[in-house]
Amino acid sequence: MSLQCVFQGLKTTHQTASSNTKKSRGLYALLVTCGIALTPACAHQGDNMTTSPSASMTAYGVLADQTPVNQVTLTNSNGISVDVINYGGIITRIETPDAKGEMGNIVLGLDNLEAYTKATTYYGAIIGRFGNRIANGKFTLNGTEYQLATNDGDNHLHGGVQGFDKKVWNMTPFTTQNSAGVTLSLVSPDGDQGYPGEVTTEVTYTLTNNNTLDMQFIATTSKPTIINMTQHSYFNLAGKGDILDHQMKINSKAITPVDGGLIPTGELMDVAGTPFDFRTAKAIGQDIKASNEQLKLGKGYDHNFVLKDTPSNELIEAATVYEANSGRTLTVYTEEPAVQFYSGNFLDGSTVQASGLVHNFRSGFCLEPQHFPDAPNQPTFPSTTLLPGDVYSTRIVYEFGTK
Repeated sequence: MSLQCVFQGLKTTHQTASSNTKKSRGLYALLVTCGIALTPACAHQGDNMTTSPSASMTAYGVLADQTPVNQVTLTNSNGISVDVINYGGIITRIETPDAKGEMGNIVLGLDNLEAYTKATTYYGAIIGRFGNRIANGKFTLNGTEYQLATNDGDNHLHGGVQGFDKKVWNMTPFTTQNSAGVTLSLVSPDGDQGYPGEVTTEVTYTLTNNNTLDMQFIATTSKPTIINMTQHSYFNLAGKGDILDHQMKINSKAITPVDGGLIPTGELMDVAGTPFDFRTAKAIGQDIKASNEQLKLGKGYDHNFVLKDTPSNELIEAATVYEANSGRTLTVYTEEPAVQFYSGNFLDGSTVQASGLVHNFRSGFCLEPQHFPDAPNQPTFPSTTLLPGDVYSTRIVYEFGTK
């Protein structure tokens, strides 16, 4: 019996009743436990599997207030492994094979907990409550204006000064016959960074034997609020150098153009005939230096690419990336209506990994599925409001491969 993409029935935003939360999570767990592939195309399991998936927890470090931080290492039967720490839910490492079968790390990371606490680049972190920017850190909901923490000039970025990326999450690893995963949970109190409502959040990372990292985000609230979560890993499929030769395809026909503060103008801009047209795969660097006002404002690509005309819970292919020297591929699937493509324009070489990898200008790219930036202040953008009794639910899938 075909169960292709059966999990797409989970809601993308706040359309599911609160009473369905446990049902949604139960369905997810049941499918994984029964060995049903949760990949977008329900691909066959990888060949040559010799080991069972594993999830092991180790101590990672201690914060200044003596709070311990742990790391979980997920490994699938094909040898792909993912390291996650419960500080920020940060993915610190993803190791995948190249076309010759040689393993290598494909995400930018840091070497210790102190470095992550000081970083402002969101390496590998869970982003919330609200991914991307909110103009002047203000929004009005049900007639009440809320002032959020500002951490990007006058604007609010990625949840504020102490967003979800700076929180210590509860973390529980698990394994099934066909996957290894970790569930992270967090309670964000009413007033956190200026947001209304106590928000209870659960994020599950599941590394499957189909070579996907399947990420499910769920949240509920005690008061009307806004929410727009995503994942902020920086990828370099070559494991070194810049990312300008990576071939990228984004299934988008429009972006939301921005002003000088990188806040959307409220319009949609057709990508046809512009450097933003990635509907056919091309090198990231092909047009990045073109004479284009939007590229100048973003110092490269740092823009929201529209994926859907109308938000839905349909899981779709947002983007694919190929790096020729390694032969590695990355495909990103999402239920979200947009994806932010960021070409690492603010990386400046000030951070480096013990492996010798320096995080230089454009040495990593991000593909961050999300709702539109500044949506609470843009009446024509899809809503990011979450009400009590409703459930925010969205899903992002990274699929790793070679060719």
